[in-house]
Amino acid sequence: MITVHHLDNSRSQRVLWLLEELSLEYTVVPYVRDPATRRAPEALRRAHPLGKAPVVATDGLVLAESGAIIEYLLDRHDGGTLRPPAGTDARRAFTYWLHYAEGSAMPQLLLRAVFDGIETGPLPLLIRPLARALARGVKRVVVAPQLMLHLDHMEAAVAGAGWFAGDAFSAADIQMSFPVQAASSLGLLEGRPALADWQARVESRPAWLRGVARGGAFQL
Repeated sequence: MITVHHLDNSRSQRVLWLLEELSLEYTVVPYVRDPATRRAPEALRRAHPLGKAPVVATDGLVLAESGAIIEYLLDRHDGGTLRPPAGTDARRAFTYWLHYAEGSAMPQLLLRAVFDGIETGPLPLLIRPLARALARGVKRVVVAPQLMLHLDHMEAAVAGAGWFAGDAFSAADIQMSFPVQAASSLGLLEGRPALADWQARVESRPAWLRGVARGGAFQL
């Protein structure tokens, strides 16, 4: 049996979606974020020392990191429908986007979230004006240009073939869903019709909808 330690509104939603695409049976162990800090509860550390989702227990193993989990599940259970054949351009694109999602895209989005928090969140009165001015400056000079560069890169990828790894849906699209949805939640898909259309298409897939039904409402 596959067990998914699932944190609400987190990357683990991708694992539920993948399992639904593969038509596999699995159990969900749910965790809820602290309403004040938005952090995962300490209980998740019992599943994995870092206390981060997703965590999957299967075949006597405990797996973490979305990309590693996706590769393991595809190796064990995919008959070739969610990963392009080895040696093809589509497979090279698949591998690129599988790693790009967390290695390149998410750090930029997390920087935006951090500086948004500094700009708008509670701060001691004495440092508030300086900290907020600094946050605005870093967002304008550093964060925003990099985000635009990455979002244009993603837009060009799906505008050409319709999916991230060629002309067919694959697990690369599952992996890329979280950064695109995070960007969408920040209002960054305006003027990027290919990404907006891609998001609408993936979120209408029956397996995505079943995964949301199993994991609970998904909102970034």
